[in-house]
Amino acid sequence: MFIVRLIRFYLEGFRNLSPLGRRLWLIILLKILILFGVFRIFFFRDFLGSGFDTDPERSDYVIERLTDGP
Repeated sequence: MFIVRLIRFYLEGFRNLSPLGRRLWLIILLKILILFGVFRIFFFRDFLGSGFDTDPERSDYVIERLTDGP
């Protein structure tokens, strides 16, 4: 029941926000979504999906990279 009380606490807090507070939270959430979207597109490409054809090739590459020394 603690989780339910926690969710109600936050919902009640967001309901009682002023219009300025809601606008600021909206801006913060949009910034976070845009940042994660940009990071996903430009920095976290699907290297294993595009570089290898089969799952065994992918797993061999990962094991090789993890077990090789620096």
